[in-house]
Amino acid sequence: MLKGNALIGQSGGPTSVINSSLAGVIESALKSSHIENVYGMHYGIEGFMQEWIYDLGKQPGNIIEGLRHTPSSALGSSRHKVQDKDLPVILDVLRKYNIRYFFLIGGNDTMDTIHRVESYCKAEKYELAGIGIPKTVDNDLFGTDHTPGFASAARSNIFNVMQAGLLARDMQKVDQFVVYQTIGRDAGWLAAATALAARTPEDAPHLIYAPEFKFSREKFINDVDKCYKANGWVSIVCGEGLKYENGIPVSASTQKDKFNNIEFGAMGGSSVGLNLHKIVAEEFGFRGEFQITESLIMCDFVRASDIDLDEAYRCGVEAVRLAETGETGVMVCINRVSNNPYQIEFGKVALREVAVHAKPMPLEYFNADGNNVSPLFLEYMKPLAGELPEFVSLEKIFAKHS
Repeated sequence: MLKGNALIGQSGGPTSVINSSLAGVIESALKSSHIENVYGMHYGIEGFMQEWIYDLGKQPGNIIEGLRHTPSSALGSSRHKVQDKDLPVILDVLRKYNIRYFFLIGGNDTMDTIHRVESYCKAEKYELAGIGIPKTVDNDLFGTDHTPGFASAARSNIFNVMQAGLLARDMQKVDQFVVYQTIGRDAGWLAAATALAARTPEDAPHLIYAPEFKFSREKFINDVDKCYKANGWVSIVCGEGLKYENGIPVSASTQKDKFNNIEFGAMGGSSVGLNLHKIVAEEFGFRGEFQITESLIMCDFVRASDIDLDEAYRCGVEAVRLAETGETGVMVCINRVSNNPYQIEFGKVALREVAVHAKPMPLEYFNADGNNVSPLFLEYMKPLAGELPEFVSLEKIFAKHS
């Protein structure tokens, strides 16, 4: 077994539960007979190369415990794309601090980072156990049933659409439609989750558009027309990554990040929600609202899922367990055993299979029209979302003049 120090980092966007995973790694590593000191990257691999390193073993116990109930990324995050020239620098710092256990909590790009570092160390004959811990609100990480962070962000979306739906329903004589935009670059998991807001066909959302389907303006107009005639108002949910058949983003975004991903939203141009709003307003002459929460749902701890918090922590614990048994080059994954009762078990998946690969929603999770979800997805989503509030509506009992 390797003897040395452990290093933990957080990368990419924050979540409501990523610090719970951090707490799981820290507490397990401090108990390990193979790990001497536990260090943390301040601002990810970018900070590590500059030796911005926390000594996590010297943190008060109440701080480590409190991480389980604190949103965002306590270590500070980064979106630095590792270059070939960075690898020797990273190895030098690993040697300097005698780091033999390397844990990164993140999504697709993060798994690519740890895979490259672990592979480089192996080629340079430096013994290092590299383990990835899944995290992304988008739920598009390959190799796992779902990712810590998704359930809480989905729950936040569900509450937003549920409550905004009541507002839109009751204000339909003023605003005939509402558009809600959620994050989700390549996959529609977060947009689809909002389907749980609806208890009846009249409830919001009526239409859900995900990146798994090419967007058609003509079909969209027909969908809106049908819903308006049925309900007198329309609730529309869209994922930020919608694209037309020719590949052009509906948002008209062009700017890209360091990983060559399109920056959807205001940074790269307009936004999907605003452009869908314009289409409806121009075509029907309706007055309506558009709502864009952007990163707010990523750190909405008030609505965090209990299951999500628990599984995030256990993923951290499992990562240390795998490393102690000699595993390296793998990511912790969650395998679902059953929906009802909800049961999962932990497994592992090779980093090379996860790195930079996205997991779209299965087509069977959508309805035939591609503008809402199927019952199969609702069964998948229900245990993750947890209990939702029951709102009431007045019965249509009208007064009569006597």
